[in-house]
Amino acid sequence: MELPMLTDLYQFTMAYGYWRSGRHREAAEFELFFRKAPFHGEFTIYCGLEESLRYLKDFGFSRSDLKYLKSVMPSTVEDDFFRYLETVDATEVTVTSFPEGSVVFPREPLMRVRGPLLVVQVLETTLLCLVNYASLVATNAARFRLAVGPEKRLLEMGLRRAQGPDGGLSASKYCYVGGFDCTSNVLAGKRFGIPVAGTVAHSYVTSFSSIDEVQRPALRPAGGQEEVDFLKLSQTWLEKVCQLLKMMPPHSTNAGELAAFISYAIAFPLGFLVVVDTYSVMMSGVPNFCAVALALHQLGYKAVGVRLDSGDLARQSVEVRKIFRLCAERFDVPALETLSIAVSNDISEKSLKLLTRVENEINVIGVGTHLVTCTLQPSLGCVYKLVQVNDQPRMKLSEDQEKMTIPGSKAIYRLYDGSGQPLLDLLALEEEPPPEIGKEVKIYELGKNTETQTVTPLRAELLHRVYFKNGQLSDREPLPSIKEVRCWAQRSLTSLSPQHRKLDDPQPYRVAVTEKLHSLLSALRRSSGESRAGLMQYWTGNR
Repeated sequence: MELPMLTDLYQFTMAYGYWRSGRHREAAEFELFFRKAPFHGEFTIYCGLEESLRYLKDFGFSRSDLKYLKSVMPSTVEDDFFRYLETVDATEVTVTSFPEGSVVFPREPLMRVRGPLLVVQVLETTLLCLVNYASLVATNAARFRLAVGPEKRLLEMGLRRAQGPDGGLSASKYCYVGGFDCTSNVLAGKRFGIPVAGTVAHSYVTSFSSIDEVQRPALRPAGGQEEVDFLKLSQTWLEKVCQLLKMMPPHSTNAGELAAFISYAIAFPLGFLVVVDTYSVMMSGVPNFCAVALALHQLGYKAVGVRLDSGDLARQSVEVRKIFRLCAERFDVPALETLSIAVSNDISEKSLKLLTRVENEINVIGVGTHLVTCTLQPSLGCVYKLVQVNDQPRMKLSEDQEKMTIPGSKAIYRLYDGSGQPLLDLLALEEEPPPEIGKEVKIYELGKNTETQTVTPLRAELLHRVYFKNGQLSDREPLPSIKEVRCWAQRSLTSLSPQHRKLDDPQPYRVAVTEKLHSLLSALRRSSGESRAGLMQYWTGNR
């Protein structure tokens, strides 16, 4: 995809305005942030950094790009502007950022982008596109993981419901970062190294209607040479299972389903996991499965398990496990007792929380639509705002106080208490010294009209790192693998207080500014009706 052109037209009209007025080379800084945490929660998992950095590394316009731009820009735009754009790249751009996978909070800059005003302006839309959905879906996945706990495996299976192929790939990638174990998306597995998994659809089961359709019924035992008639062996076991379960008459299960299971087991004797609710879970699917699983065991293989895709998933999982245990004990096959029970069926965060609050024997949960489409909140709402030009602060003043920006180039610190949990995140002007350990720090909490507060940090962590400089990825901060990003995301979440991780009514996490930054904010608000010269005089005198 031609990412430099994946942007809004007004980026180029502004770029021409900067160029035409001779301001295109002025040093500028933008910040990318969001104003409110998604899903009524308190945290967000920051993602999209790697893709943003790779976009910057290759940033530039081709002649065909510029030819198209010239065709859609007003005829008054000078040709020299397009010739200038042909020279534009990101060699003067510097990006500092949270590490990808970090837990982040509203109003703090996830990414700071410095460089020539024209260049860093044109980057806006693409960077927002690369970060917004990635962070949203990773956060959604993290919430599903928190809802279900660490023990159960989570399978992302939303490709068919995703917003196009790019949305599907992004969902698979960032759901893995957020805590899912694997994906059904084969291309995501190939591109990103994410574990892939899959089961059998109902269409496979319904494609069989009789035992006669198993045309190659032989299976060689594990480690053996002579093939065995696996169809007859499975039928023999089905008689025993039906007698154990007191099913009358024997062989009352669906013959087509049994044929499908036998066929699949012959094809995948080491990966036999099938869907058992095509007809009747307890009267057909589970007995047929147990018969084929016992036949596999007799030949030295071990079945994997079953999938439930309808009905009361928790209750059915308990009933299925009882049958597994009964067969394991009656036929002396202990492995049958611990077979996997996977579930799916339009699972949402709400239904998942209800599912885990009742007795269940579920091992694997497949989630699709509500995960990848983020139905509870379709957008994170990241914005990209100018905070400094030529070392002078810039601030958006608005009648809506929430939309006011925090000016100046800033550093971000996470302050910790004695138990190692974060107290708050602190925004400071970049030239300010870092907070001193064990000494009181005066702060002003964002979003609250309160007087100054004090905190005493026992540890202070500088959160931003330089990831991109002079057109190159930083040698000091090599990009981590996706598995490392996933581990970092889980560690970041674990470091939070359980009260901040709660999915419902979490305790607000504090983001604050230093006394000096608060003074600047106050002065800018007071001077909103005054001359810019007076504002600049205040800024210069208080640096």
